[in-house]
Amino acid sequence: MSLTYRQPGVVLTDRRFTVPLDHDDPAGETIELYAREVVASGKADDDLPWLIYLQGGPGFGANRFIGKQAWLGRALEEYRVLLLDQRGTGSSTPANRQTLPLRGGSREQAEYLTHFRADSIVRDCEAIRPQVTGGAPWTVLGQSFGGFCTVHYLSAAPEGLGAAVITGGLPSLDAHADDVYRAAYPRIERKVDAHYARYPQDVERARRIAEHLLQHEPVLPGGYRLTVEAFQSLGILLGGSEGSHRLHFLLEDAFVRTGQGFALSDAFQEEVQSLLSYAGHPLYALVHEAIYGQDDRPTAWSAERVRAEFPQFDAAKTLTDDEPLLFTGESVHPWMFDNDPALRPLRETAHLLAGRTDWTPLYDRARLAANEVPVAAAIYHDDMYVDTGHALETARTIRGLHTWVTDEFEHDGVRAGGSRVLDRLLALMRDEA
Repeated sequence: MSLTYRQPGVVLTDRRFTVPLDHDDPAGETIELYAREVVASGKADDDLPWLIYLQGGPGFGANRFIGKQAWLGRALEEYRVLLLDQRGTGSSTPANRQTLPLRGGSREQAEYLTHFRADSIVRDCEAIRPQVTGGAPWTVLGQSFGGFCTVHYLSAAPEGLGAAVITGGLPSLDAHADDVYRAAYPRIERKVDAHYARYPQDVERARRIAEHLLQHEPVLPGGYRLTVEAFQSLGILLGGSEGSHRLHFLLEDAFVRTGQGFALSDAFQEEVQSLLSYAGHPLYALVHEAIYGQDDRPTAWSAERVRAEFPQFDAAKTLTDDEPLLFTGESVHPWMFDNDPALRPLRETAHLLAGRTDWTPLYDRARLAANEVPVAAAIYHDDMYVDTGHALETARTIRGLHTWVTDEFEHDGVRAGGSRVLDRLLALMRDEA
């Protein structure tokens, strides 16, 4: 039974669907998907085309908007929108340290999680589309990893799409995870340099915190072990529109004077815990590198291995050489499964996924080259999370794709830009801009 309710300017309906865990075994185990249908209040009874939104990640549920926030208001001018919680996320059947042990041991858990990549997500979309649209194609809006899913959609089931819009999410079609991270670390370094140029006082603040962590390695109130590598990973903030400012405000009040000398303040520790914990999105850590797996080469903790090729990210060396501390960005490392209490029980499962050598291909170059679906993509200049060079190469492969390359926004432009990003991409898609 669907539940319908209202927020300012919109009518919402909770939708639930049952799909196979493994679409190649439709008679086997099933899981539940949750999605929120949204329509403008004045159009609730209208026959509107559908737009399905695929969130970034992997491992995050769809945005919980209030009313017509961010891009949603523009979409509701002409669409009925489905905000899908991709399998394992949000209110869909969860996959986390509490539920995965129901699968069995680490090997069974890892096998289960092989069904949580873009290929399964797209097959979920195709399974529910007839129930939602009556069989009509829909428009997909893919943000970040949702864009990766959209490119797979164009490769595997373009007949389900009337149009496609991608924001910050054009993947390399054939790069190994090592190639992704070799391209990523120099971009991350540029973002850190830009942060220090904006907030030069943060150079000494970050060094002081790093020195403290190397000496003390505290355990945060929620049980997270705050190592210097974990502190550096706060650089993930620098890929968003407000991230540099958020990092600055976090660093400025890190210490408090106590009876035993200076210590990390409770406020700092609480905020760091909330930023670093994967309790709310463990799939991000578990399958993050697996989204790049397409052949018989294991990902094998790619970000950790490739980082060793960039010694400037070594905090101990940086402090010895009196250099600015470099933060890191969107990458997952094996030590996270030691530091984070939400991930510790899943350590062996993560190692098994990192060693897997039978990933199936995700993208079909020939089919993309023959694409007939109207598609437009925003490519953010020097995007910290998705390599611009990889994105442009993929854009050239997809027949008829219209690109908008911009440095006005960071990776979260479709959110931060309000209606502007989606409005421009819809116009590009229709050859109106």
